[in-house]
Amino acid sequence: MATVRSTLPPSLPPPSPSSPPAHTLAATSRHRKPLTTTAAGQAALQPSEAAALLTAAARARDIHLGRALQGHLLRTGSLLETDAVVANSLLTLYSKCSAVAAARSVFDGMPVGLRDLVSWTAMASCLSRNGAEAEALRLFGETLEEGLLPNAFTLCAATQACFASELFHLAGGAVLGLVFKLGFWGTDVSVGCALIDMFAKNGDLVAMRRVFDGLFERTVVVWTLLITRYAQSGYSDEAVELFLDMLENGFQPDQYTLSSMLSACTELGSFRLGQQLHSLALRLGLESDSCVSCGLVDMYAKSHNGQSLHNAREVFNRMPKHNVMAWTALLSGYVQRGSQDNQVMILFCKMLNEGIRPNHITYSSMLKACANLGDQDSGRQIHTHCVKSNLADLNVVGNALVSMYAESGSIEEARHAFDQLYEKNMVSFSGNLDGDGRSNTYQDYQIERMELGISTFTFGSLISAAASVGMLTKGQRLHALSLKAGFGSDRAIGNSLVSMYSRCGYLVDACQVFDEMNDHNVISWTSMISGLAKHGYAARALELFHDMIAAGVKPNDVTYIAVLSACSHAGLVKEGKEHFRMMQKHHGLIPRMEHYACMVDLLGRSGLVEDALDFINEMPCQVDALVWKTLLGACKTHNNMDIGEIAANHVIQLEPQDPAPYVLLSNLYAEAGLWDQVARIRSLMRDKNLMKEKGLSWMHVDNTIHEFRAGDTSHPQAEEIYTKLETLIREIKVMGYVPDTSVVLHDMSDELKELCLLQHSEKIAVAFGLISCTSATKPIRIFKNLRVCVDCHSALKYVSKATGREIILRDSNRFHRMKDGECSCGEYW
Repeated sequence: MATVRSTLPPSLPPPSPSSPPAHTLAATSRHRKPLTTTAAGQAALQPSEAAALLTAAARARDIHLGRALQGHLLRTGSLLETDAVVANSLLTLYSKCSAVAAARSVFDGMPVGLRDLVSWTAMASCLSRNGAEAEALRLFGETLEEGLLPNAFTLCAATQACFASELFHLAGGAVLGLVFKLGFWGTDVSVGCALIDMFAKNGDLVAMRRVFDGLFERTVVVWTLLITRYAQSGYSDEAVELFLDMLENGFQPDQYTLSSMLSACTELGSFRLGQQLHSLALRLGLESDSCVSCGLVDMYAKSHNGQSLHNAREVFNRMPKHNVMAWTALLSGYVQRGSQDNQVMILFCKMLNEGIRPNHITYSSMLKACANLGDQDSGRQIHTHCVKSNLADLNVVGNALVSMYAESGSIEEARHAFDQLYEKNMVSFSGNLDGDGRSNTYQDYQIERMELGISTFTFGSLISAAASVGMLTKGQRLHALSLKAGFGSDRAIGNSLVSMYSRCGYLVDACQVFDEMNDHNVISWTSMISGLAKHGYAARALELFHDMIAAGVKPNDVTYIAVLSACSHAGLVKEGKEHFRMMQKHHGLIPRMEHYACMVDLLGRSGLVEDALDFINEMPCQVDALVWKTLLGACKTHNNMDIGEIAANHVIQLEPQDPAPYVLLSNLYAEAGLWDQVARIRSLMRDKNLMKEKGLSWMHVDNTIHEFRAGDTSHPQAEEIYTKLETLIREIKVMGYVPDTSVVLHDMSDELKELCLLQHSEKIAVAFGLISCTSATKPIRIFKNLRVCVDCHSALKYVSKATGREIILRDSNRFHRMKDGECSCGEYW
């Protein structure tokens, strides 16, 4: 297969403090009664009494009771120095409470002769569970040197210490060898589970399966663990097959099994399997379990099948108690629908009224809803409360903030949010990553040491955030740093880079990253197909889709959005209809609203507006505002007022606070010269306090964002820019450019209309680009928050021919590569 690149031309309340769990308080009140200051309370405890009390405190995870008991024992005798059972009970208590320093103090205070295998095991287990894996392995080695023979618990602690990748490669094989040597391979379930976890966390799923297959006895816990690890590793198909094997072998799933299976079927997008799991949960009496209920809400909310969101609400309403996971799953489902963001805000307020504290995923979803609504005010409020909750620094929230501000047209705030996210993650890389490079040696050292805890997720989040703002320079630097950090072969980072380069207008670089990736998953293929489509290479995008199928990768619903968009951008009506049919017949994917919108867009762009309306009327589900807005846009393009009025009325009925249908309908009336109707629509907008979104264009020059609005004179070089622009317009008029005054939807003279056209933000931006970017071989790159108008599209094509410069414009819909008077869109946009 030829490489991709080779085929291209050269007022939320502040968070309340968390309170201790009720069971801990209850346990504390029960067990503290004997520890009074009476004479009887000062009597020495018998070893059996002390061990029993410490064991009870350990079960309750009550460290306060444990410390009180330790103080009592120290005051009333020497049991901690003479009785191994009592000392080990206290050590185990501190271990279970993750009190590493206290556990270490008890262990070190035990006489050497008193320490037995339980002591060493409890201490090693405490260390391995609390981030001191290397110390746990060192202690495990000392246990062997003491001549003590490890038992199953000791081996579990040593195996758990090897979860960390570095220690897995260093000592994992030795621990596995001891498991074989001591006869625990296949004979002990707890050791088997620990080994399964060790291999799963280090990506060796083959070895993980061998451990499972080698077990002589399998319990529900083991089956559930393996199913969960397959699902978490992205192998949901294997998880489903294993679940079926589990049922065939006569095992009854518990709430944890069903929770993992619901996650797997959500990942697969299998609505029917989800319904069967729901039925099974009802038969087993597990629907009321919080984990299962949350899984069901999430599964239904993320499904795009008919009444699935209604089903999610029904499960949610039946829950005896709502937690943050259930609320977040429901909110995320509404946000993913994209057309019910007002409902999301109402639900969010109900969540707060229930006293539920949002987490980072909740805030991320809410910021996405604000971006969809273009509601910067609510977005800023949520931003404030992310800060108050100490969650704004988390990558998932920071990324959502960047996207929210960028999609709302607040580019400077998006840049600021990105800079905060970037600096928070890269602060230890010293001084100035965009500066003179004086600290490169130290940066390399820090990266090699990886003391910062920078992960592939961190790089992926930052690269995605850079793409949202179009900050190519930062994205390239992150690319370089990820290579230095040893993440060059990481698939998730590769996927983020493909998307970033594509969204920033560097399609060749996106293709190169894709071609150099060793392993492509569905996200990789989808990102590349989408990038090719948005840059005007629809035929290559469809060819790549067929390569994906041939490679055995199953497309998902997002893949088909990219494929249908490619057909729409190129006017490939026949091919689009065929792919729409194939997604259902060959891949079992149920079309969601975005797919229907793509089909309406495909028909509408091609001038088949009546066919698009017929398609909508035949849809098997309730049509949302997205589909009607798509049809309304097509009516605006092709001046179909009759169908445009139908579409506009539907959008206004579904989303009365959205200014878009009013603006588009007003434009239709204006083009028809119906100025009284235009005045009526504008009056309605004033009465409803609806504002048209203002056009904004921006460029990155020397690490600075330069923003331009229509008629903008605030730029320091405004006089020079307008002088250059007037010169350009005179030149291209000689070449044949005729201003399209029909774009100006105001009742005024043609002369004034031409003046309005001259002041459009993208024209101002290209004039500035010609002044500031003097290299003849360097393209002028412009970003715009709205769709480019017909006149600016025509003018910029002429400018590219007159100046010999390539102009790359990213509008809200796609990329326009203009060179020598031609555009990559082929006049489909």
